Amino acid sequence: MHKVFRDEITPGISLTCISTDKFKTGCLTINLIGALRRETASLSALLPRVLRRGSANHPDMAHISTALDELYGTRIEPLIRKKGELHCVGLYTDFPDDRFLPGEQNILEEAATLIGEMLTSPNLQNGIFRKDYVESEKINLVDDIRAAINDKRGYAIDRLLMEMCAGEAYGVRRLGSEEEAQAITPESLTEHYRKLLAESRIEVLYCGSADPNRVIAALRNALSGLEGRKSTPIPETKILLSPPKDSPKRFSEAMDVSQGKLTIGFRVGRSMENPNYPALIVFNSIYGGSITSKLFLNVREKLSLCYYASSMLDKHKGIMLVASGVDFSKFETALDEIMDQLEHIKNGEISQWELLSAKQYVITSLKSAMDRPGGLDELYFDSTVSAVPYDPVDVCDKVDEVTAEQIIEIASGIKPDMTFFLTGLSEERGDSNEA
Repeated sequence: MHKVFRDEITPGISLTCISTDKFKTGCLTINLIGALRRETASLSALLPRVLRRGSANHPDMAHISTALDELYGTRIEPLIRKKGELHCVGLYTDFPDDRFLPGEQNILEEAATLIGEMLTSPNLQNGIFRKDYVESEKINLVDDIRAAINDKRGYAIDRLLMEMCAGEAYGVRRLGSEEEAQAITPESLTEHYRKLLAESRIEVLYCGSADPNRVIAALRNALSGLEGRKSTPIPETKILLSPPKDSPKRFSEAMDVSQGKLTIGFRVGRSMENPNYPALIVFNSIYGGSITSKLFLNVREKLSLCYYASSMLDKHKGIMLVASGVDFSKFETALDEIMDQLEHIKNGEISQWELLSAKQYVITSLKSAMDRPGGLDELYFDSTVSAVPYDPVDVCDKVDEVTAEQIIEIASGIKPDMTFFLTGLSEERGDSNEA
């Protein structure tokens, strides 16, 4: 079992310390949290990649690699997360626990110093990020943005959200757009870096066996260059309880694919006014979030209407998505059946076996995440930036208390907003189903 300690290191910088002696490694993340905006998304996504390239005392990858090798294979990686309408970027490091190393070691302090140095003292030339670092990382960022189209399932989800949330920050992609990325210069990135460092809420998370006082001391030293900041609140995510009056809408796109991608976006509704997170998660597991869900067992297995069908819930934004792969000719039938399965839940058609299986799946998933340092970091970071704070352990403990009536109430407020279908080129021409 782990214990959680939370404190403010300095104004605007908070620490969540997850104390546990369960692992042989520890991890530390420094997260700069700001509002997700179209005009700054690519700048924020590029920043941790450039910071990772070098610092004042370790100016290039060769020096950094040497330093990491001396810390028994410690890793440092860029971190880019989208939580509701928050854009959270920073650096992640994991390292061996001192208890398992020979002699007297201070790996935590040294790893914190190195990651803090990358954040607060990057390798600049005349006060500006190095052009060669910016340009090479821009190429990598653009490649990643372009590569998204190769994952047709992910692409369909992105396209749906871009249209469904066109007037909302949630419609902005985590990495931004290719056009925005291409336009970045060393000067614009440096300006954004300084603004982000001065104005963002900074959340630090540590998971490991070190005493919280030791962690605080290490971080105060590592982040001493950020003293004097003002306490900054975490931006809010705007939640729409209902779709627009003209919903649900449909749109499609043709591409050279042999399997259609059907994606549906829903607004969760009034359940977001006072969210019951255990019930929301169990509902999603019953509907399409597990291998015992209605979508999996009925739409996929029993009726063979799709190659996959699953639902996912963003509890920060109050949006649920259903993603499925279907034959072009089965689009309408699959769509109808997916919607029917939601109606079954609204009508109370939930067996005791479905409820128990969903609960067990949720509990197993949460406990599995808690079995690794990175999983604990993700769970507690997610709770930290949530509009309604919660304890992941408390959520796990309360899953068994969820009732069928609570599931029905959640389902009754969920309404479809938009449907996207990625179809084949031959389908658009009215030819055969071959793509």
